[in-house]
Amino acid sequence: PLVYSELHAIASRYMRDEHAAATLQPTALINEAYLRLVGSDVEWESRRHFLAIAANTMRRVLVDHARSRLRQKRGGERVRITLGERPAEDGTDPIDVIAVDAALEELAGLDERKARAVELHYFAGLEHREVARVLDVSTATVDRDLRFARSWIYDRLSGE
Repeated sequence: PLVYSELHAIASRYMRDEHAAATLQPTALINEAYLRLVGSDVEWESRRHFLAIAANTMRRVLVDHARSRLRQKRGGERVRITLGERPAEDGTDPIDVIAVDAALEELAGLDERKARAVELHYFAGLEHREVARVLDVSTATVDRDLRFARSWIYDRLSGE
């Protein structure tokens, strides 16, 4: 109950542009993430640390859910999200969560800090100064990391 509203906001951010045929709702996403987090041996450093781990866990749940739907005999459709601050209003298609996950994993292999900055800002909803504090870098560094990462991920997703 102490962090439910924040978890719901994170889950809603993930689910904002999910395909209309999707079966997973924000509450179910929170519940599944909670089940994965219960009993973990993580020493929670702060509320923000917990929320960052929860956001990452929610992303993992969505990826697993999307992969499961793709394996179904009927042929599932991919869960879709955007990588922006707000839902796309220009009619463009949202981004495939599996592709975003693959791009983030690839980015993490090249530069872990930039990938963490993306997770903390876009998925956990932390502001630049909060991301800077978690990563122990300056706000200017977070700004640069996010600009680079967003461009890099966009290039990966667009096939360039």
